[in-house]
Amino acid sequence: MTENTNSSGGNTGLAFIVGGVVVVLAIVAYFVFAGAAAAPRPDQVDINVKLPEVSAPALPAAPAPAG
Repeated sequence: MTENTNSSGGNTGLAFIVGGVVVVLAIVAYFVFAGAAAAPRPDQVDINVKLPEVSAPALPAAPAPAG
């Protein structure tokens, strides 16, 4: 008697999972490697921060030395 060992059903599901992982990795690789280069970059960035001047309060006069 010969036995029929047809076990291709389980491999089909595994192939879909591996294919999905490959597609997701390709999309991630595109955004990592090409996404940053495709983003527009300004030629010059002008950052100007003006803060109000703050000074310490005036100290009271020192007491006269005793003696």
